[in-house]
Amino acid sequence: MKYFKLPDLGEGLPEAEIVEWHIKEGDEVKIDQILVSVETAKAIVEVPSPQDGVIAHLFGAAGDTIHTGEPLIEYISEEDDDTGTVVGEIPDAEGNEAGDDFIIGAAPSTRAHQSARATPAVRALARRLNVDLNGLQGNGRNGAITPEDVEQAASMNKVHGHAEPLRGVRKQMAKTMALAHAEVVPVTLCEDVDIHNWPSGTDVTMRLVNAIAAGCKAEPAINTWFDGASLSRRQHSKIHLGVAVDTDQGLFVPVLRDIGQRSTEELRKGLDKMRADVKARTIPPKELQGATITLSNFGTIAGRYASPVVVPPQVAILGAGVIRDQAVAVDGEVVVRRVLPLSLTFDHRAATGGEAARFMREIIRVLEQDFSEESTG
Repeated sequence: MKYFKLPDLGEGLPEAEIVEWHIKEGDEVKIDQILVSVETAKAIVEVPSPQDGVIAHLFGAAGDTIHTGEPLIEYISEEDDDTGTVVGEIPDAEGNEAGDDFIIGAAPSTRAHQSARATPAVRALARRLNVDLNGLQGNGRNGAITPEDVEQAASMNKVHGHAEPLRGVRKQMAKTMALAHAEVVPVTLCEDVDIHNWPSGTDVTMRLVNAIAAGCKAEPAINTWFDGASLSRRQHSKIHLGVAVDTDQGLFVPVLRDIGQRSTEELRKGLDKMRADVKARTIPPKELQGATITLSNFGTIAGRYASPVVVPPQVAILGAGVIRDQAVAVDGEVVVRRVLPLSLTFDHRAATGGEAARFMREIIRVLEQDFSEESTG
């Protein structure tokens, strides 16, 4: 018997969720044949077979989470030699070949701990009461799960229904937001932009992209990564803009590279392609990495102002609200103008209020220009 472990799927992603098996136990497979589709925090990935063989056992079902290096498939194979870190026998702590007693969803270093957290009697009670022990807080000795813990969870499920665990993108989003909340010292600056003179059909997103590029050039401190542990910052010469994309699966932030050196037409084509790839879940993980500043154009849905969340190591995110007609004072008279509300959140550990205000001032200046000859879309 040989085992195929979940390989490193790139960008250091530690786990994946099984979406769909494309084979079943007993099937004969060929090398590079697609075995399973898994969902990481970034994309859906098809995992190919590393060898020819017959499938003896599948570890996990659709919806299960497995970690890099955990068993995925067991082969019946004529090959006896170990082929490396991906396909090979999995020894237990005493050097014997491991069986099926690991727990899908537990990190390799914590499987023994997870197994010890509940006695066989408690696990049997959990099965009878349809309680998922994963994530259940144990109140027994050394964090062990007690019968009372299981019964309390069963009672909660009966009254309020079963809790739905976050998976895939939403799970990663929750972790990222918690990290941002713990690390960043956020301040939000809001302002309105008079865009009444914009031509009909103006590409709002591209106007914002170009304005952010101008703002970063005027105030480089905003186009920065900050390391809170070492209290150091790294200013970037290129501007890589993360653009928040809302989907049913959760929030994706693909990255438009080097926005200060590319034409509006090129940037629009690049953004359209990334959005299509996000919706199809085919965007490469590397295209979701490396942003130096982020744009959230939430106003395409609803909302005037917000306090967007800065995700470390970035130090700033610009939010654009709903464009609306608004009564404003112009030359001593009240007139109705088209107004775009902006919300800039910045990490006050890395940027001063003056730097943030100068960045915002330059964005407003660029947005309020009347580019009547601008291409629209």
